[in-house]
Amino acid sequence: MSIVKQWFIPLILVISLTTLTVQAEGSNQLNNKKVGNHLKDANIADPWFQLRDTSNDPKREPGPFYPRRLINMFSPGVLTFFQLPVALTPEDLRAGKVDVAIIGAPIDMSFGMRGAGKGPTALRAGMAFMPGGELPHMHVGVAWKHELVAVDYGNAPIDALSTANSMPPVRKLVREIAETGAIPVIIGGDHSLEYPNVAGVSDVYGKKNVGVIHFDAHFDAGHPAEMGGHLISHGQPIRRLIEDEHILGKNYIQVGLRGYWPGEEGFKWMRKHEFRYHTMAEIERDGWDIVMERVLAEANDGPEYLYISFDIDVLDPAYTPGTGTPENGGLTPREVFPLIRSLCTEKNIVGFDLVELNPLADPGYTTILNANRIVQECLTGIAMRKKGITDGKYLNPLTADDARSDP
Repeated sequence: MSIVKQWFIPLILVISLTTLTVQAEGSNQLNNKKVGNHLKDANIADPWFQLRDTSNDPKREPGPFYPRRLINMFSPGVLTFFQLPVALTPEDLRAGKVDVAIIGAPIDMSFGMRGAGKGPTALRAGMAFMPGGELPHMHVGVAWKHELVAVDYGNAPIDALSTANSMPPVRKLVREIAETGAIPVIIGGDHSLEYPNVAGVSDVYGKKNVGVIHFDAHFDAGHPAEMGGHLISHGQPIRRLIEDEHILGKNYIQVGLRGYWPGEEGFKWMRKHEFRYHTMAEIERDGWDIVMERVLAEANDGPEYLYISFDIDVLDPAYTPGTGTPENGGLTPREVFPLIRSLCTEKNIVGFDLVELNPLADPGYTTILNANRIVQECLTGIAMRKKGITDGKYLNPLTADDARSDP
């Protein structure tokens, strides 16, 4: 290539980009003049600006409602979590005496691999063909839909260009659910969501009264210096919760940590704040059954209320390849399912989230299958507790034993 061409092409690109920038700035100034007061009043940077104007909607009595006409599970029409009815307002939750309100929070700006923002839609779509809850869980003989009033509460407003701006509206929506007495279940979305989720619950129940169990391959308490100076990302929600004093470190339990992060400083930070943690190193040394008993004992030794944050990457990527930061050597579904069910049976659950589900990296549908089941294990445990079963180890005698003597 000649010297003229080497300089000419970059020069054209620079001129073009400069022209586009000037045009964009001029267009923005023009638009700002046109909309004037509307921009000042609405502030389009506010995620709540996304809310639809409902003033012209037909009037209806408060309460959950079904947004579809078909009962065919293979062709449900409008997609909702577990084919549940929809609720849109706190009045709906109170009028329907709702036990559990499930929301989507499609945020995935805080790490390099996009896709977790598609998690809520993928889980709703997957549940169209395997909704669950109508038939009894074979292990325990309880059908959670028969015991609980549960609804799809829609999606939280998200600022698609800012993780930080998305935190307040998620927190407000979680708090809105909790204030009605319902249990918020949040489907993400990346793990930055743990910050507004736990903060929203803590707003209602008090920071000294809520314990958190965090299932994850990573400790998610990264220092801003590790995260390019950012205060919130998918690797920092726990540090923010502790340092912003929304929760006490001694009431935090970490399960499933492995790989190469955190390093020594991270473990020292957890010890400083009196965390309890259970790494895969401990599990491999002592065995899952023993560690599971420790987790249950610590949970029951903690505050009155429990919040569970479940990062799908705590499972081995053989079972959950559809996630942004997979880490080999993780837990298996058969280990995790009974622990989640037991925790939700034995403890007074006030919130649950499932995060880091990335359907764009889930070629065999495996991750969505396991994510569906994890949420249902918790719902089954909550239903068992409402039914009066508080032993997390309870098994249905009809299905756990054939009542015949062994040879």
